[in-house]
Amino acid sequence: MYPLLRNRRLRTSVSIRNLVRETVLTPNDFLVPLFVVEGKGIKEEIPSMPDYYRLSLDHLEKEIHELWKMGLRAVLLFVKVPEDLKDNTGKEALNPEGLMQRAIRTVKNACPEMLVMTDVALDPYSVFGHDGIIDDGKIRNDETSAVLAEMSVSHARAGADFVAPSDMMDGRILTIREALEDEGFTDTGIMSYSAKYASSFYGPFRDALDSAPVVHKNIPKDKKTYQMDPANRFEAIKETLMDIEEGADVVMIKPGLPYLDIVREIRNEVDVPVAVYQVSGEYAMLKAAAEKGWLDHDTVMLEQLMAIKRAGATIIATYFAKEVIPLLT
Repeated sequence: MYPLLRNRRLRTSVSIRNLVRETVLTPNDFLVPLFVVEGKGIKEEIPSMPDYYRLSLDHLEKEIHELWKMGLRAVLLFVKVPEDLKDNTGKEALNPEGLMQRAIRTVKNACPEMLVMTDVALDPYSVFGHDGIIDDGKIRNDETSAVLAEMSVSHARAGADFVAPSDMMDGRILTIREALEDEGFTDTGIMSYSAKYASSFYGPFRDALDSAPVVHKNIPKDKKTYQMDPANRFEAIKETLMDIEEGADVVMIKPGLPYLDIVREIRNEVDVPVAVYQVSGEYAMLKAAAEKGWLDHDTVMLEQLMAIKRAGATIIATYFAKEVIPLLT
């Protein structure tokens, strides 16, 4: 058929390329992670995440107003817990006046229509930096799940629209779903970190929250006994399908770019929304390369986000959300 069929005809101008483009990014694609700290008047840059900040509640309120004006409609909250409130039980996570609970209320008071998702995990509250309760040198699955369920109910009571368990304990989605139902929070959604890998890309995030595992005798040195092996593919599908059966409304793959094959596998298997977390290490690498002049920041950022959506993401959690919005208009 050549030369009757020339594919380049559809690439000859910006107008035709835009007209036939298969994947389009919009502000509605993005979930904005936010780091919250105690105090007042605090907006401190995270050293390993240039241009990203820890915010006290007063600055969180300002940030929410700014995000809403930009067309961003969903946030994912994380808290940096003071050292003196950390223990091995997650007790502070259940405090109705805890930082997370106050952060939820701050967002909802500032902008009631902003969708609030909350991190549900024990590592910010753990003296050991792990996502679960430790006993006899092991992460205790069922004991941890019970606390995560209480934590989820506490977040729902404070006004969270979705809880987002990021721990990878077995069966915790069912435990959380049943707890929410029992307490009358039938409309509170669950976004499950269904395929969260034991990745080395999380370093800057752990700096942001001071939540890295502590090196201690008889304590696991990493999270490999509960987060997934990066070598595994089919396990991700199994984990995700189990979470959906247990009541997850949205499933997540984390990290993003190195796991786009997993995103596509899961997208092909499920009929619920698929979220992808473009994690702190991915963010930091581009910032560092752009600072060196090795990559063009904006074009690479757009290409990365487009690749994530093209792979099958319904929702993209990304630290680039505010930076990409002006480039979409």
